Amino acid sequence: MGLFSFTQELAMDLGTANTIIIHNGKIVVDQPSVVAVDNKTEKFMAVGDEAKSWMGAAPSDKIKVIRPLRDGVIADFNAAELMIRALIKMVSSKSRWFSPSLRIVVCIPSGSTEVEIRAVRDSAEHAGGRDVYMIYEPMAAALGIGIDVEAPEGNMIVDIGGGTTEIAVISLGGIVSNKSIRTAGDDLNNDILEHMRRAHNIRVGERTAELIKINVGSALTELEDAPEDYVVHGPNQMTALPMEVPVSYQEIAHCIEKTIAKIEAAVLNALEQTPPELYADIVKNGIYLTGGGALLRGLDKRLTDKIGITFKVADDPLHAVAKGTGVALKNVSKFSFLIR
Repeated sequence: MGLFSFTQELAMDLGTANTIIIHNGKIVVDQPSVVAVDNKTEKFMAVGDEAKSWMGAAPSDKIKVIRPLRDGVIADFNAAELMIRALIKMVSSKSRWFSPSLRIVVCIPSGSTEVEIRAVRDSAEHAGGRDVYMIYEPMAAALGIGIDVEAPEGNMIVDIGGGTTEIAVISLGGIVSNKSIRTAGDDLNNDILEHMRRAHNIRVGERTAELIKINVGSALTELEDAPEDYVVHGPNQMTALPMEVPVSYQEIAHCIEKTIAKIEAAVLNALEQTPPELYADIVKNGIYLTGGGALLRGLDKRLTDKIGITFKVADDPLHAVAKGTGVALKNVSKFSFLIR
C-alpha cells in the first residue's frame, strides 16, 4: 500500500468456521473465526489460530474464547466486531498519516433475514468499512469457480460450510431458486462428538471431532481409497482415565448418516423448485460442490448415485466463496446483484 492510497478494498468470506480476506486478488488472511476476550473488561486478546489454540485450554474465569458466528450468522455482535477489526488490522495499511477508507464486500448466507443482513453490515461498518456491499454465498461460490453467472443458462451450486449448506440455481445474474439449511460441517462435528461419547465412552472436544472428520470422515461405508484408522486419545467419561480409541471411516460414515441425508433432501427440494428449462442445463452441466464439506470423502459419488446428476467438487472448494467475493469486489459497479 502506498502512502497516498485513500481507499483500501477488501473481500471477506465471513464464515462460521473460517474467515478469509482477499486483498489485491490474493488471500492475505485465512484464519479460524474465533476471538478471545478478557472476561472482566471485554477487551480483545487474540484472534484466529491463536484464539482457537486457547479453546478449552484458557482459564474460563479470565479469558472467554468465542465463536461469534453460529449457523452462518452473527450470534455475538460485539465479538464479531472485535474479530473483524482484528483481522482487517492484519491487512491494513501501516500509514500513520492516512486512515484509508475501506470498501468491503462480505458474503452472507442466501437465507439471511433482514436483521441478520443488518448485523453483518453494522459489524463491517463499526470495524472501519465506509463502503459495505454484500453478496450471497452461492453466487460468490459460482464466481469463484469461474462460472459466467450472467449467462442465460442454469448452474447449480451446493456450498457446504461450517454453519449452513447453501443450495442455489443461478441464471442471468440472479438466484432463481435457493435452499439454505442450517445443517453443515458443525453438525457433522457434533454427530462425531456424540458418537464417541455414546459408543466409546470417551470425552472429546470440538477440535478433536474436527480432526476425526478431516482424517476419517466419509459419506460412504465403502471407499476405493480408504484412509487408515485414526487414533483418538481422551479421558474415559466415567473414570477419567486415559483412553486410546482407533476410529474407522465406516464408523464415521454411519454416525454422520442422518446429517448427510438432510443435505441430500435439501438438494432434492431445490431441484423440485427449479424451472424445467434450467433443470435441463443442470443435468448437462452437473452440480458443483464447494465449501469445506465438499472435501468429505465419497460425498460427490453418493450424491451422484442418489440423484442421478453428476456432482463435481470444485478445484479449491475451501476458497471458492472467498475468491468469488474477490471477483465481485473488482466488479462492484458492474454486478447488479450486490446488496448495499
